Amino acid sequence: MQKELMKKAVMMCSAFVAAAMGVMLYFCANKVVVVADVAQDEVVKEQEESVEDGEPAEDGNAIPIDRNRENTNYFCVPIPPDVRVEDVTIENHYMDRELWVSIVPEDMSGKDVFYEDNGVYGSCQKVVDGHFEVERKRLYLRFGLTGVYEYHSIFENNTLYIEFVPPKEVYDKIVVIDPAYGAEDIGVENDTIAAKNITLQIAKALKEKLDETDIKVYYTRMDDSNPEEEYRVKLAEATKADMLIRIEVGGAESSKQYGTEAVYNSRFFIPGFGSVELADLLEREVVTAIRGKANGLLEAEQTDTVINEATVPAATIRVGYLTNGQEAILLQREDYIEKIAEGIYQTILKVYER
Repeated sequence: MQKELMKKAVMMCSAFVAAAMGVMLYFCANKVVVVADVAQDEVVKEQEESVEDGEPAEDGNAIPIDRNRENTNYFCVPIPPDVRVEDVTIENHYMDRELWVSIVPEDMSGKDVFYEDNGVYGSCQKVVDGHFEVERKRLYLRFGLTGVYEYHSIFENNTLYIEFVPPKEVYDKIVVIDPAYGAEDIGVENDTIAAKNITLQIAKALKEKLDETDIKVYYTRMDDSNPEEEYRVKLAEATKADMLIRIEVGGAESSKQYGTEAVYNSRFFIPGFGSVELADLLEREVVTAIRGKANGLLEAEQTDTVINEATVPAATIRVGYLTNGQEAILLQREDYIEKIAEGIYQTILKVYER
């Protein structure tokens, strides 16, 4: 009797394991969650390094959008039949308010015309338009969006299902970092260096530190571009950021002027912890990190759109004066850039400790 019971138990366990394996294999083959949070600041470097492959067109061929098939909460993107889930990557180009779907198939034949006849459908309210273009062995689908979103996604039966999610529903802590200047706006210029490059170097050094935390950071730029000031401040609003920190470099008529200062928004009062408190903490932490001179806090000038228009705690840290010979030398040193980034990093950590 005991042997019979053991035999039945073994058979039942075997059947259960087989069924579980079958379910797992089914989901592995047919329903795979796609890594959806590859942010633009993670793909900029890759694109810069592959310039020889050719830049994607400004506007490729239009992708048909069926806005009448809204019987699902997902934005549905058909994928060519022989493309595997590992060939597909979602890129969140939040700086441009675009969603990119990157497809790198083993065989590119026919992929350049697939989306002429196979359009997207489903929940398209947040999608403005769509285009596709081929960059050598990669197919890009680019969708303009109405705002900044994060994504949940599922790959099933050669369809990519994407759900748009407000950033604050995904992340508890959100910061916007704004490296000033860019492109033709070089900021203050020394004989050997421009302010736009210094602010970008600081942002990249800061990113390495913040990537190791649970803080979600959006950057207004991570290359030599120059987003409009209105866009920079709107990024903080769209993401419902806890704070906006702008990085600038100072310049003065007198070469004797030097030191670090912070600029705050005096127009928009936030009870508790606001712009002036953020500016004060920023200046103290950066000055401590670089062992420099504190110039104090300044109210933002009328022309300072980024700080004045912000509706979240917002402050600018001016990390030194390029017009001062000694500070110009320091601002070209990697270890000094690292110290400035450390000061900003400590500021952010201490804000969340409050």
